Amino acid sequence: MYLLYVDDAGSIPNKSEKHFVLAGIAIFERQVYHLDLVLNELATRIMPDEPSHLEFHANEMQSGRNRWRRLGSRETRRSYLGKALTAAESLKGEWALFGVVVEKEAMPHEDVMEYCFEQLCSRFDHFLGRMHRRSNTQRGIIIMDESTKETRLQELALNFRTHGHRWGKLRNLVDVPFFVDSKATRLVQYADMVAYALWRAYEHQDHEFLDLIKLRFDRIGEAIHGLHVVSLSHTEPGGSFST
Repeated sequence: MYLLYVDDAGSIPNKSEKHFVLAGIAIFERQVYHLDLVLNELATRIMPDEPSHLEFHANEMQSGRNRWRRLGSRETRRSYLGKALTAAESLKGEWALFGVVVEKEAMPHEDVMEYCFEQLCSRFDHFLGRMHRRSNTQRGIIIMDESTKETRLQELALNFRTHGHRWGKLRNLVDVPFFVDSKATRLVQYADMVAYALWRAYEHQDHEFLDLIKLRFDRIGEAIHGLHVVSLSHTEPGGSFST
């Protein structure tokens, strides 16, 4: 079983922000424990007294809000974010990142959240389909931060499985998405950091975090399947990706 942990970055109704991102990490069930362990060890080094109360929330780390306010300078907090993002490098076996970036003005007549979710579902399903063709049959479940559009996305996922989406049917997902409190799972926190890395790159041309993980988006050779970008200019940060 592969679990796709998902979170978003950016605000769809906020007109001062140009981009919205939905992104996350697809990870084998036995890998969940290991990534959780590495992130907990990092939290213990950062805040030894109450590591379980420290949430890896990228925007709070960047801006120094809530518990992160007392945990060093902006440069120090950014270094913690970088260390947390590279924590997945310790994983053994196959895993991948997925992300959808939308410049909101490029899709004025679409429900941006629904579009991103449809793209993410389809790309995760293809990832599992490729594994099946290599005689490694796996099923998938999507786990999302409960702050997203829970009811509507559950309906969409069920409809994709029964009637199909614009590119076909979902064949490898076993259920509708599950929604959890990000404070309760390091894996959703990791998804938040992936989404934030993409958002910083596209919204603010700050590529520091994306550069740490850009080679981990699902790909076959030079073809990148795990990242999809919709923009008015059709350009990628640093020329790193193609859509």
